[in-house]
Amino acid sequence: MIARRVAVAALCFALLASARVSVQAQAQAQSATPVAQLEALVGEYTDAFEPDTPLSFYVRDGKLVYENEHRLPVELNPVSSLNFAIPETQATFRFTFDSTGQGVTVVLAERSDSTVYRRTGPPVHHLFRDYQRAEVMIPMRDGVKLHAIVLKPADIAGPLPILMQRTPYGVDGTNRGSFFAQRPELARDGYIYVAEDIRGRYKSEGEFIMMRPLADHHDQKAVDESTDAYDTVAWLLANVPGNNGRVGVVGTSYPGFLAMMAGIDPHPAVKAISPQAPMIDVWMGDDFFHNGAFRQSYGYDYVMGLESTKEDTEVSYGKDKDGKPRDGFDYFLERGSFAEDVKKSGSKSLPTWKLFLEHPVYDSVWSSRAVENHLNTVAVPTLTVGGYYDQEDMYGPQEEYATLEPHDTNHENFLVLGPWRHGSWESSQRHLGNIDYSEAIGKEFRAQIEAKFFAHYLKDEPGPNESRPDASGFDLEDTASFQTGSNQWKRYARFPPKESQPTSLHLLGDGKVSWSEPDEKTPAQAKTTYVSDPANPVPYRHRPIQPTYSDGSQWFNWMTEDQRFVIDRKDVAVWKLPVLKKDLIVTGEVVADIFAATTGTDNDLVVKLIDQYPDDDTVSDVKMRGYQLMTNEEIFRGRYLGSFEKPTPLRSGSIHEYRFSLHDVDHVFKAGHTVMVEIQSTWFPLYDRNPQTFVSNIMTAKPEDYKPATITIYSDAEHDSTLQVPLMNACDHIECF
Repeated sequence: MIARRVAVAALCFALLASARVSVQAQAQAQSATPVAQLEALVGEYTDAFEPDTPLSFYVRDGKLVYENEHRLPVELNPVSSLNFAIPETQATFRFTFDSTGQGVTVVLAERSDSTVYRRTGPPVHHLFRDYQRAEVMIPMRDGVKLHAIVLKPADIAGPLPILMQRTPYGVDGTNRGSFFAQRPELARDGYIYVAEDIRGRYKSEGEFIMMRPLADHHDQKAVDESTDAYDTVAWLLANVPGNNGRVGVVGTSYPGFLAMMAGIDPHPAVKAISPQAPMIDVWMGDDFFHNGAFRQSYGYDYVMGLESTKEDTEVSYGKDKDGKPRDGFDYFLERGSFAEDVKKSGSKSLPTWKLFLEHPVYDSVWSSRAVENHLNTVAVPTLTVGGYYDQEDMYGPQEEYATLEPHDTNHENFLVLGPWRHGSWESSQRHLGNIDYSEAIGKEFRAQIEAKFFAHYLKDEPGPNESRPDASGFDLEDTASFQTGSNQWKRYARFPPKESQPTSLHLLGDGKVSWSEPDEKTPAQAKTTYVSDPANPVPYRHRPIQPTYSDGSQWFNWMTEDQRFVIDRKDVAVWKLPVLKKDLIVTGEVVADIFAATTGTDNDLVVKLIDQYPDDDTVSDVKMRGYQLMTNEEIFRGRYLGSFEKPTPLRSGSIHEYRFSLHDVDHVFKAGHTVMVEIQSTWFPLYDRNPQTFVSNIMTAKPEDYKPATITIYSDAEHDSTLQVPLMNACDHIECF
């Protein structure tokens, strides 16, 4: 949900460190480095691992300057003849020469990290528009004033459209540099850029309410994020000279939700919105709950960080007995329930913590915040963006697109999906964790889709319905998806595409997966059992587990971690297909349909679809040999099988059907790979532990409520446990797969 954190992580090359280079190091600098020696360092230098954002160095006014496509030109401070410091950071550049005296490499060193760049050509000078900054307070209909920053290009004549982002994360840092750092293509295209603090946050007046419910818009005095967006647009049109009367709204994460709200009963001047990783329903599948299972560590960390003050609060789990940062796994396990987390937090009672504790079921508190209930028209052209590996809001983009699609009479509901973590399309990297996609898919999306979308609807540049065959503008028909496995962009007339056919993978009782369903010959006892013990839960990622947004946190890439770290646990059930003979292409929604019983009276089921790489030299990257990569995963809390509004206990030993979505995928399981399915009943501490004995509110469960239980997965003709996969290349399964 915290998009600013993703932007910082994704733009680490922008080097926005907080501490200054020491005075002692600066004192070692030469009073002046000869220009001829500086000229020898001039050039473009490229990181071979991430080659799509090279650094350019050149001499200006006797000083060495560096820039890249995201970074404004910066004069470097000489530390020695070959070492230069980036002002107001702890980062330095260290050059090496070749035998001719020409710069050949530069090492970027920041804290404990270093990256080697090699000279690949002459320097590149990027276009950086001259944005002038103004600070304003904008009145809303109820008299509350919201704080905003307005950036206006001084080097473009004529009226320009407004591009707006509203956020709870603070806009004081918004300036020319931050605009280019986060959205360089849009910054170069030239917009009047507006960033606004929503009510109750940072310098804005009023009360902050987490994911404020939509108000009754028949009441002219009622306020919500939709009316605040409307009033902001009206004020900007009247008070910011040089606008062309058109407004686009963009945002990632919470700002993505705010962009979505700007498209509900929008101001007539709003001509395009792009909700990116928006949370749409934080109980059903986004930040705080998934199918009723509470996201304990995330709910604790996020709310403490956002609601403790009007600004940000750093979350800490304290130190262990050796003085090292405490492992979050131990931190939450020792406290037990979420009520104990809150009690021992040392913090005041925070509003959203209270909502969690007092409203654990899907009641009006959560349904009133569910935006999908209000998406009954495509009021403005909408470009929704989501990541297949979004660790926070994977559900929101997919649900928004699917909800709007039946109402898309003008074909203006667009979807882009890629193998991104939360908001990482702002990066130009080729890798996500250990996975190499061989191209900068975020950069391609920004340049080829996002920039052209806004240019078309806000500036009348060419679009998908242009009659000119040479038009090179926005040409997305409906959906663009970067297909993993094949690692190539695909475009579809709808999503899932019509060629996608739901096909059942049957989980057999011997740990195998089959295309054939059980029949009368299947043994009556075809089943798989494991014991789930809340005292020894399955970790959701490698330990230690850091606070979600702390320095060094591994939160961002956990969904791409190698799942071999849990494969040998006795409380993780595993099924496998035989090694594939040919590529298996799946595009669309994966659905789990599992028949299970428990010896307890409540339980959770976690289902994971996994692509296991060959463990041999056919995989060139050694670290990927035998790798187990999740493609889909989700959890379901058993007490909600009958109703999300009224949880009920499970009858011990009775067989229940768990049918739930594992969300969308566009992936090629390559020949030689193995399709795996895993099922478990804990995923800690991201999800709180189910006591496995029914209690009225799991968040207030007592230590004695937590008990081991035996979970049984059935695989017979009457109870056929399956994963339904959206198969694109259907054929004779025995022959092909």
